[in-house]
Amino acid sequence: MNALDRLLGIMKTLRDTENGCPWDREQSYATIAPYTLEETYEVLDAISREDFADLRGELGDLLFQIVFYAQIADEEGRFNFEDICQTICDKLERRHPHIFGEAKVSGSEEVLINWEQIKTSERAAKEQHSALDDIPRALPALMRSHKIQKRCSNVGFDWKTLGPVLDKVYEEIDEVMHEANQAVIDEQRLEEEIGDLLFATVNLSRHLGSKAETALQKANDKFERRFRQVEQIITSQGLKMQEATLEQMEAAWQQIKANE
Repeated sequence: MNALDRLLGIMKTLRDTENGCPWDREQSYATIAPYTLEETYEVLDAISREDFADLRGELGDLLFQIVFYAQIADEEGRFNFEDICQTICDKLERRHPHIFGEAKVSGSEEVLINWEQIKTSERAAKEQHSALDDIPRALPALMRSHKIQKRCSNVGFDWKTLGPVLDKVYEEIDEVMHEANQAVIDEQRLEEEIGDLLFATVNLSRHLGSKAETALQKANDKFERRFRQVEQIITSQGLKMQEATLEQMEAAWQQIKANE
């Protein structure tokens, strides 16, 4: 028995109505979904740390999520794991006509153009006629913004130069500050303007060839690394963070930046 068949067998046993695991039997698509998201982020974390032994285990955990969904669907007579594999095989062959068909491409840029054209045709076949159809609402907000903007760009709704993109960021900053400086702040309006600013910042990131989600993750990591070092410096001075002044913490921060 190969490893995949063994995994499918284990999953079937776990869901067995008589001898299976009570917890596994109680699960549904909806209850498993949060675990799927968690496992996806754990895969990404292992990749970012270049911990490939951990990555192997995390990929196994993610694969188990897919097998879990497939088992539930099989029990309901919807589809099974084999159907999932057939579907992705069909999609990959359909979206790579330059490999599995007669199409010719000159490079990766043309591959991406063809890919988007094929996806557009697939959406039309499903009667999804908007360029924004099938973008998952559950995506992280920065990632979803990037996808929305990219889809709009594919149909020509996009600035061609960087100047107007940057101007929009400044415009949104002004609108945020206008709301923030009101005598009575309308929290809903302020939140809306902050959202517009974030959306415009994602657009700037996209035009500069960066993905905002990835950039912010790296910024989070950098801030965390520096802040932990600030804590160490303050502790070495015989102080607790709550006792240190902002000036002392800022001095430590600047010291850390200078040493990087």
